[in-house]
Amino acid sequence: MVKRTVAVEVVETLRDLGVKHVFGVPSGGWVDYMEALRTTDGIDFILTTHEGGAGMMADVSGRLTGAPGVCFGTYGPGATNLATGVGEALLDRSPMIALSDEMPAAMRGRTTQMGIDHQALFAPLTKKTTRLREDAVREILFDAARTALSLRRGPVHVGLPAGMSSLEAPERAEGAFEPAAALGRADPDRLEAAATTLAASRRPVLAIGLGAVRAEVGAKAVALAEAHGMPVVLTPMAKGVMAEDHPLYAGVLFHALSDVVGETHQQADLILAVGYDPVEFNYESWVLPGVPIVSLDTEPADLDQPTYDLAVDCVGDIGQSLDYLLAKPADTKDWDLAALALRRASMFARLEPSNAGFGPKAALAVLREVLPDDGIMTCDVGAHTHLIGQLWRTPAPGLQIMTNGWSTMGFGIPAAIAAKLANPEKPVCAVVGDGGFLMTVGELATAVRYGVKVVIVVLTDNDLALIRIKQEKKGNPIYGTPVRTQGAIGGPDIFGVPVRTAADPQTFRERLIEAFATDGPVIVEAIVDSREYDGVVLHKDKP
Repeated sequence: MVKRTVAVEVVETLRDLGVKHVFGVPSGGWVDYMEALRTTDGIDFILTTHEGGAGMMADVSGRLTGAPGVCFGTYGPGATNLATGVGEALLDRSPMIALSDEMPAAMRGRTTQMGIDHQALFAPLTKKTTRLREDAVREILFDAARTALSLRRGPVHVGLPAGMSSLEAPERAEGAFEPAAALGRADPDRLEAAATTLAASRRPVLAIGLGAVRAEVGAKAVALAEAHGMPVVLTPMAKGVMAEDHPLYAGVLFHALSDVVGETHQQADLILAVGYDPVEFNYESWVLPGVPIVSLDTEPADLDQPTYDLAVDCVGDIGQSLDYLLAKPADTKDWDLAALALRRASMFARLEPSNAGFGPKAALAVLREVLPDDGIMTCDVGAHTHLIGQLWRTPAPGLQIMTNGWSTMGFGIPAAIAAKLANPEKPVCAVVGDGGFLMTVGELATAVRYGVKVVIVVLTDNDLALIRIKQEKKGNPIYGTPVRTQGAIGGPDIFGVPVRTAADPQTFRERLIEAFATDGPVIVEAIVDSREYDGVVLHKDKP
């Protein structure tokens, strides 16, 4: 009889949790786990170029599949590299199980090569950190998944002690995975207070955040706004909850031309926040002092309460809280929706491409026309993120993917690879600046290795535009922000990925159409002028 090992038990348990890919860079201690992955149907190991990329891929996999994303890093530098992706899952609220090698018990606390305390390393970056035991593999991984998937979602670290993988696993306990109990209804008195406060207000604004997307209550939130005629503002990671041409759409907080968005919410006499997660944008940065806030969320609202008025804090199942308010009689509020429409039209008009040269606005407009509505676009961090946050038409949640809690440069390429692996039938592209591109360009080798068909759009402006704009606002000389003096990323291909360059909208369109028709990864480089960002990004959301 073939010995059933701990490694096999780990891999089969992950598969039973719905995990289809494990991302990482192998170590000697990972060999048994790789063999188990090779011989187990329904789950595969994806060799990444860097552990940070593995963590980012696991983050996006967790967002899109509903099962925890899984990644691995070895001792010391493997674990610290992985930590960037783990922190991303924490602050972007993505379910993840992060695995790492760990020293055997006798060597913990000793001085040894690559030896650091992984439990201490991952403690501030995770919801929980633990280590595997050979007598409780399934129980520990089930608990890790349960914790990762419970609200607010996030990462759990599980250390894999050296030498354990080849041990014989005990007889498996009966029982399937059971998720954490559903969150109950919020306190009835608070729900009634929320309804009373909403009824008394004349100019409420509905603020929809990341938590509403994760709870899949966007349609109910929009229905409540429509019942009362309330303008709606979104946080960037809630894009897709409401159509940009909806009569109540006021715009996205924090991103391009947010001062125009602020012209609406600065008139509010109430902020009704649905799944609002301040990890994207703190209340204090956009809500005026003295305006009451009613929060419907799974966690207590986080704000400076001596200065700001948390009128009602309804903690519980967000969908049930919305159902309670939707069941109450609705009255049309005192908003001038014609004026709202003019502000919205003016904002989008300012985001239209200009006729002077080729800038990021034109590049994004062309990409939006070429990418089908069900296509997925991931974006990196930079000035273009602020433009995308306001400009990019997003037909549904999950079709525009960004990191706006952790906000790490280099996210776009690994995110696109993971998105394509999770949705092989959909077209997928990434939009990255030339600065962020350099941070994870090595993951193009991963895309080539697995034949991942993604289009990487590089907005080359040879400039770290956001930092350069901040320097100029302070009257400082430009220093340390040019990526290169001039030119393109260079060469006809990178790691075997063809590079197609465009310096005008028509050529860019042609290059994109060719790229999406290509069977494999392609880079389409748009040579753009970063000065187009200057007039639209880094505007204040309130006076």
